[in-house]
Parts: sequence; C-alpha cells; structure tokens
Amino acid sequence: MTRRSLRWFIAAPLAATGGFLLDLASPSVAIWLLAPIGVGLILAALWYQSLGRGAFFGALAGAGFWFPHLNWLTLYLGPVPWLGLATVMTAWFALMGAAIAVTTSGVARLGVGIRVRVTVQSLAVAGIWVLREQLQGAVPYGGFPWGRLAHTQAEGPWAASVSWFGMSGLSALIALLPAVIVAVVFGSRPMPYRRYTTVLSACLASAILFALIPPAPLQTEGTLRVAAVQGNSKSGIFDDRENGDVFRAHVRATEDLLERLDASGSAVDVIVWPENSAEFGLPENAPRMQLVQRLAERAQAPIVVGTILQDPDGRYTNSSLVITADGASGARYDKRRPVPFAEYMPDRDFFRALAPDLVDLVQLEYAAGTRSSVLEIPVGESKAHVLAGIAICFDIIFDDHARAMSEAGAQVIFAQSNNADFGRTDESAQQLAIARLRAVESGRALVNISTVGTSAIIAPDGRSLDSLPTHTSGALLAEIPLRSGQTPALQFGAWFATLWSALGLAGLAAGILGTARARRRTRPAVESG
Repeated sequence: MTRRSLRWFIAAPLAATGGFLLDLASPSVAIWLLAPIGVGLILAALWYQSLGRGAFFGALAGAGFWFPHLNWLTLYLGPVPWLGLATVMTAWFALMGAAIAVTTSGVARLGVGIRVRVTVQSLAVAGIWVLREQLQGAVPYGGFPWGRLAHTQAEGPWAASVSWFGMSGLSALIALLPAVIVAVVFGSRPMPYRRYTTVLSACLASAILFALIPPAPLQTEGTLRVAAVQGNSKSGIFDDRENGDVFRAHVRATEDLLERLDASGSAVDVIVWPENSAEFGLPENAPRMQLVQRLAERAQAPIVVGTILQDPDGRYTNSSLVITADGASGARYDKRRPVPFAEYMPDRDFFRALAPDLVDLVQLEYAAGTRSSVLEIPVGESKAHVLAGIAICFDIIFDDHARAMSEAGAQVIFAQSNNADFGRTDESAQQLAIARLRAVESGRALVNISTVGTSAIIAPDGRSLDSLPTHTSGALLAEIPLRSGQTPALQFGAWFATLWSALGLAGLAAGILGTARARRRTRPAVESG
C-alpha cells in the first residue's frame, strides 16, 4: 500500500493556516464555520506524516492559533507571559500532532480494509484532540482549559448540543467530521468521485442534523428578577486609582439602578456585583459594609459582592459574600481556581530568577477555596432561598466546577469577573463565549458580570437577555428561570471525555502496533540485502 502524505512545503503552511482559522472562529471575530475548516487543514497536514514531522506541523498549528489567541496577555504585562503561556499551549499541539501522525500512519500499516481504516483513524484522531484538551486543562499548575474547539460554537448552530454531550463531546464532534473527510481523501487508492461525493454529503447531512438538536430540557421552578452592576471601575493592576475607587464606582452604578427601579415602580430579587468589586476585607470595613447594607435595604434585595478576605490563619481568598440589610448572611464562596502567575506564584524562587519584576507584581498568595460552590440567596418577603452557583472569573472554564455547581443544586449561575487587566482585547469576549456555553451545558440562566465588561445575562438556551458593552457603567436587568436537575452533559460529560480520550489512546496504540509490525516486516529484507 502506498501512503500519501503532503510534502513539507505544503503541509507547513496548511497547518499554520488551520491554526489561525481556529482563532478567527473564536471571539471576537467568531466565524464559527471556520472551526471545522481549520481542523481539516491541520489534519491534512498531519495525516500519514512521520513522528518528527507530525510534532513540527502540530507546533505550527498551535503557534498559528495560540499566539494570536492569547495576545491579550501583552496589553500591560508585555511579551514574557504571552510567550510563556502560548509556548506551553503550542507544545501540547506538538504532542497532539505527533500522536495523530503516528496513529494515522500506523493504522494504515495494519492492512485493514478502507472502511475499518477510515473509522478507526477518524475516531482516534477526534479522541486525540479531546485528550489534548483534557491534558492542557490539567497540566501544569492545574491547567488552562481555554481555546477548546467547543468554545468556537458559542453563537453557532451546534451550541445546543453541548447540553447533551458536554464541552469535550462537542469538541470531539467538531473534530470528527473533518477527520472523516481527510481519512477518505488520503485513502490508499483513488476512489470514484461519486464515493467522495457520498462521503461529503453524509458529513454535511450530519452537520445539519447536529444543528437541529434542541437543548436538553430541565424543570423550571419559578423565576428570579436579577440585576447585575458593571461599575466600569479602574480595576486593573496598573490603573491609577485610590483605595475605594472600585467600591465607589459600583455603589454609584447601584444607586443609578435603584433610581431607575424607583422611577419605573419595579423591583429586583437580587443584585450581583462583580469579582473584587468591594475590594479588600468588606466585613471588617464598617463604613463600606453599612453602605452596602443601606443599598440592600433600599432595594429590598440582597447584594452578592466580590471581595478579598484574609482568614485568621493569614491566608487570602478571592471570595463572594451575600449582604442583606441586616449584614452578611453568612453565605460565602471562595474561588476554587486561583490563577497561577496572577493570584499566586508557583515556584516563586525559580521564576523570580527569570523575571523578577513580573514575579514581584504577584504579592499575595491566594488559597484555593474549599467551600461549596452554591450560595443560598434569601429573596422575597418570605426570604425563601434561591440556590446560586458561583464561578469567580476563571472558575467558569473548568468542567468539574460546572458539575460541582449542578450537583450542589444550583438553580442559576452567577459568574463574577474582573477583566480590567485586558482592556478592550478579545479576552472578555472569549470568556463570555465560555460562559454562554456553560449556560447551555448546565441548562441554567447565567449572569456574567464584570467590573468593565463584557457583561451579559444569558438564558439557558444561550440567548442574551440583557448585555452591556465594555467600559460602560450601568446595570443589567432581566427575569430569568430557575432550573433544577442535571443535563446529560453534566451527568455524563466526564464519561464522554474519558471515552473519547480512551478512543484516542486506543488508536495511538494501534498506530504504534502497526508501525512496529511494518518495521519487523522490512528488517529481514534490509538485513539480507
């Protein structure tokens, strides 16, 4: 059998272009259809390549995606963090490229029929893609599950399927369709054009059916009228501000909201402030605490605030509290996923030797929270409790956090964030896309509120019920459904990820076996020669 792989001078630009198309498929450009096209170009570059070339072309694809995708890191911090993170993420793409090259080449050497070969190669390649996403989301330092294929579909026709298959399942399906096409095109011998047409038609029909999948249904248990305040405060590391500026900005925006409500004769059940909106140690700052209490009393609704707390043992936490007219309700959530190199510094001595000025910017070491991710919010005259899942900033990107909120009974999700360090770059749009998919995946309304935006209240089907542009002071307002139960994505999403990863590993093992067999068959001929 003659294996056909692309020459390096064709494969290299295809891989880099495919990676760049994945970035264009992501916010803020967000041309969702470019995602499967980009994957197809990357796979075409990798198909039937050697181990070394697979790693090289995979690295080109990774660089084409990650370096533009993460350029928001350069805004205030310069090139070092950007180069470091993008390089680590590119290394994962290089490993994926090597694995796909070995898998496709080795499976072809097993001598199986074309139908079996196409099936095994396609499923394995989609599984390897998911496996890479799983590994980058765990290693190093807790991982960085950003830039997944699923994230390109936040406003695309396939978004609803994430409620059935989860993020990993959606990524796998997006990778699978172009994998089938590439596997057929790179078959061992030319096929009649009608066979190619049949395969393309089948993939197109699958994509259309995929788009017709409705969101998974969940039971609705009433509604909640929620407001969320975007103070447009100077909240970034390098912003020129005084102590209390961020707090006062959110107080003013809340007062404006209450004046609007008074003028219209309406009310809300709860008000949500963003991450860090109450600055440091709100419960110990009596004047600020009393001011929030007066706002809650005027609104006749609790306010969920973000504040930095210091525990008696000296540990700092990035936290959310529920403040009522009577004070703190006692409900508290501590961010479970502090961001390495931003909220704590891993291996400080080592990295300080490389970039002391940047490392010294991280002065506090935030601890990972262990409290429940769901807070009880007293609402209405009866003070009945609504269960709100809390995700502070990057918490929202982790699958296990979404499952934890659902398992603890969250009826709605409050995603509090502070995007001020990234200015008007794509970072906030990328994070909002992930939050939008989380709403669909969990089947719950989600309030994505930032100090500076982009902020939105998102319905369980992914629609925006209200939104604010970046760097605008204002408030979101919407009546949202309260949901109970678990979608198939949250019930079985971890199993889907494991299954796809196992398919990838099984395909890689088959590829290694096929390569070893081929080498054993050729060795006697070489030795006798």
